[in-house]
Amino acid sequence: MKETSVNIYIWIQNGIIFKAVTNIDNGIVKIYDENDVLILKRTGLNKLQVKCIENNILKYGAKKLDTHAEPFRFL
Repeated sequence: MKETSVNIYIWIQNGIIFKAVTNIDNGIVKIYDENDVLILKRTGLNKLQVKCIENNILKYGAKKLDTHAEPFRFL
């Protein structure tokens, strides 16, 4: 079963690759660094708050990845 509410974003900031994984249905936003170390985890968000965070991530140059994309395909 595929979770359609999970989105993955990737961007480079100050020479470091960051990844964000959002889940709209569960109200979760997780941000990882280039070594897949969890930097930030927010839970208990409503759908509007998650969409607002996603819009801000996109505003700063992130690229939305397909959930079934090959690892490092964006590079």
